Formats: sequence, structure tokens, C-alpha cells
Amino acid sequence: MESIKEEAIHQTALKLAEEIKNLSIYKSFYNDVQKLVASPNVKKEDFKQTLQQAMKEKGLDTKLRNTVFHWVRTQSKQNKLDPLTSLSKASAQWEKRIHKSLNSMCSDLETSLAKLRPQSEQDDLSEKWHELSTYNLDLTKYRPVYAPKDFLEVLLTLSGYVPFTREDEPKWEFAHLPLQVKTLDQLRNVYVEWSNGEALLGVNAYMPSTVPGFSTLEAERISLGERVAVLGYAPVIQEYLKKGSPQCLRARLWMQVLGSEIKSQQTSYFNQLKKSVLEVDLMIDKLIFKDVQLTASNDDQYFVFEDLLYQVMLCFSRDCEIMQHLKGSIGNPLNVTIKGKQTSAESVTVFPPSGIIPFHGFTMYATPFCYLYDDPVQLYYTFRAFYIRYWHRLHYISTHPQGIVSLCLLYERLLEANEPLLWIHFRNININPVRVVFKWLMRAFSGHLPPDQLLLLWDAILGYDCLEILPLLALAILSFRKENIFQVNTLQNVDAILADLSTISVIPLLQLALMKP
Repeated sequence: MESIKEEAIHQTALKLAEEIKNLSIYKSFYNDVQKLVASPNVKKEDFKQTLQQAMKEKGLDTKLRNTVFHWVRTQSKQNKLDPLTSLSKASAQWEKRIHKSLNSMCSDLETSLAKLRPQSEQDDLSEKWHELSTYNLDLTKYRPVYAPKDFLEVLLTLSGYVPFTREDEPKWEFAHLPLQVKTLDQLRNVYVEWSNGEALLGVNAYMPSTVPGFSTLEAERISLGERVAVLGYAPVIQEYLKKGSPQCLRARLWMQVLGSEIKSQQTSYFNQLKKSVLEVDLMIDKLIFKDVQLTASNDDQYFVFEDLLYQVMLCFSRDCEIMQHLKGSIGNPLNVTIKGKQTSAESVTVFPPSGIIPFHGFTMYATPFCYLYDDPVQLYYTFRAFYIRYWHRLHYISTHPQGIVSLCLLYERLLEANEPLLWIHFRNININPVRVVFKWLMRAFSGHLPPDQLLLLWDAILGYDCLEILPLLALAILSFRKENIFQVNTLQNVDAILADLSTISVIPLLQLALMKP
């Protein structure tokens, strides 16, 4: 048995060594190690020991460990073909609808999906790059390709794709899907620090510290966080984030745990994306402008970041690395010819190059990062890493345990098991309970919670590497306001009760839900 285990470790190590060679950091890392080997710190007679020590002193040891950590995370949740082929069919049909809608919009507007920008337009766009809110575009005839409510309607018809739906089950429930989701007790075992009632940031700003030398919990967490940040080891940072990050450290810690630190290579690539935006006019650009205007620009918390969001979202649409990272989990994007470009291999492009077609509210995935980063490059890479790791699961149909279908099912099961009277009330007034919270789930509460509360919630997502906290919070909010919900009997009135979440304190509410009675 030991020999089999050692062989498995050996094979994994070989695979890892080969994979690292294909990573963007490999060349610079290899050069750094070569320089280190040639230095007097590494002794020939004790090569292994002295090299390891020298790597630790130079920080290369941490860099290598973090690289392995991020590689392992991508392997453990590798995108595989959906085991439920029925859902794959639903996903493919939904994708066709989106593509048809795009082509239809193009025909109606008599425009192209992709075309070269005239030089004058390139110059104008370049000149206004840092103040794109002043860039003159007529968007009156453009509309979002789809909204969360459209996506929900598709999800609610999934019963039609599952042949063994029971006759006695309402068609609007997700319960007919043969997916495994956690119970509240199982979630307590995941969020063990919360369910044990440990001290968390976000409960009380003046909570006293139990550690000598610190007057408050926040002061204690800042001191510990600074040491964790200096260490720079991603798994340790992830563990630290479980109890929340102080605002002053969050930007740095998020970059470290996601591996989105900025080097010259990243800056250069971002400039390439910008160049692509300037040269080629994609219809997606208008949809991005429209979405920012409809969402962030109309939000008191985010309107000041409008220009920054235009830059980030436009570059995001051009980033073909996103599609490579998510290959197998985001469907098959369109291939289109760039109008005005000489016919060649370069005149055909994936539309959009990122493979991601934005929906109404898509920008809200990026807006909270504006509170952390002033630099568009830093903001871009951390947002991109977050999206690749988490957000794409919220608007694609799959059976992944962190996907939107599983999260909806988890919410339903939690509601039925833990708030049965509320569940019965929704049944009696014929309101699908998912309709009430879907917009929260699909946007990970962005635009619904105040930024400070939202960032604490997203700390937990990073800390536990898990999206299951979203349906749990949805349940907690409904539970908190259930007495008011019992008084109404229409979806419109329920929505009105839940419309304002500005007074919600996320961490106490979640901890209350998780702590055993």
C-alpha cells in the first residue's frame, strides 16, 4: 500500500513539474533559481539544504508553495463534462437563445458583432480612456441580452429535462434534480469557526480582544493580518480570511490568496487588452457601457467608479485567457469575422474573446473591488481571478456543487427544513421561494448589500473557498424578516419587504443561523 501511495505522489509530482513549465511565472522563477544556484549562498557539498535555505530567504520558497496551492485548487475542481446530460442540453439551448438574441440585435441595429474602429474613433477612445463616461455613444436602442429573471425562468424549466420528475412535485421546485446538497448541520461542520461562536470581524467594531496587549478584536486582527501578509503563504491567508479581514489589509490579502499580484508581465498584458479595445469595436462594448449605466452609475455606492469600471469591463471582454481557464464550463462562444479586416486567420475572432456574454447586472461582480483598488490593473486581475474561481458558476447551468443550480436547491432545502412555516406560506400563496432571492444569489449580493457588509461576505467566500454561504445568507435574511412576510400574499409585496438590505449585518446574522440552538 505504501509503495502505491509513493508511486501516486511521484506521478503527481512529475505532472506538477510539467504543468509549472507551462505557467506564466515559470520563466522568471527559473531565472531566479538559476541566479540563486550561482550565488555563494548555495554550497556544492550541501546543495539541497543550502538551496532550500536560500530560496526561503529570497521568498522563492513561498512563491513555489503558492504556485502549487493554486495549481492544486484548479485540479481539485477540474471542469468535467456535466454528469447530467439533460442539464447539458438545457445549457446548450440557453446558449443558442443568447446567440440568437445577439444576432437578432445586430440585424435590428444594422451593425456588426465585430468591426475595426476608424482611426478617428480609436484616437477619441484613447484620449478619453480615463474618463470614458464622457465618451459619446448612442445606446438608446441597445438592451441587455438577458437579465437574471430570464435566466431563472430557464432554471425553473429544468424539470422538463429530467425524465424522472415525480408527478406529485410542483414543477417550480428544484427538488426533482438528483443533486446532493448539504444540510444545515453539514454546513455547520464547514463553517466551524462561525458555528462555534468564535469572535469574527463584522459583529461589533469595539468587541474586546481576548489576547493580551490588544484593546479590540480589530486591533488584534490587524496585527495578525500584517504578519500573515508578510508571510505571503496563500493557505495561511485563506485560513485567516475565515474570520474576516480588516479593510486596511483586504486588498493585499485578496491579491495574495488569489495569486493576482501584479508584475510587469501582467501590466503589459493589460495594455494589450486595452489596445484590442481601441482597435476593434465589438457589439459587447455597447452592452458593457449600457450595463454600467443601468447598474453602477445609478447606485449611490458605486457611481463614482464609473470610469474605472468601463476600463476593467472592456478589457475583460477581450481577455482570451479567461476562456482558456474556463474551458469546458462556459459553453462554446461564437466565431465571427472582424468587418473591415483583410481576410486572414486574424480576421476571425471568438466573440467575445473572453467567451463571456454579459447579462444585466454583470458589472456588479466587479464594482466592490473598486473599494479596494485604485489602479485598474490591480483591480482587473483580482476581479478576474475571483470571476474565474467563483462568479462564472453563478450564471451558467451545471451540476457543480458550487453552481447556481445547486445553490438554488440548497436554498430550497434549507428553507423547507429550517423555516417550514415560511415554506408553507410560500406554497399557500403560490410564490416560488427561489424567485424571492434569485437576484441575490446570481449577483452574490452585490448591489444589494452595503459595500462594507458585502466585502465581509466575500472574505468568507475566499476563506472557505465556497459559495454555499450565499443561499445560507438568503435563508437568514428571510428568517429575520419572516414576520413581515407572513403578512403579505403577493410576490410584489414580498419583494418590497426584502428590497432594502441596508440595515442588514451579515456576520451576526450568519453566525446566528449557524450556531447550534
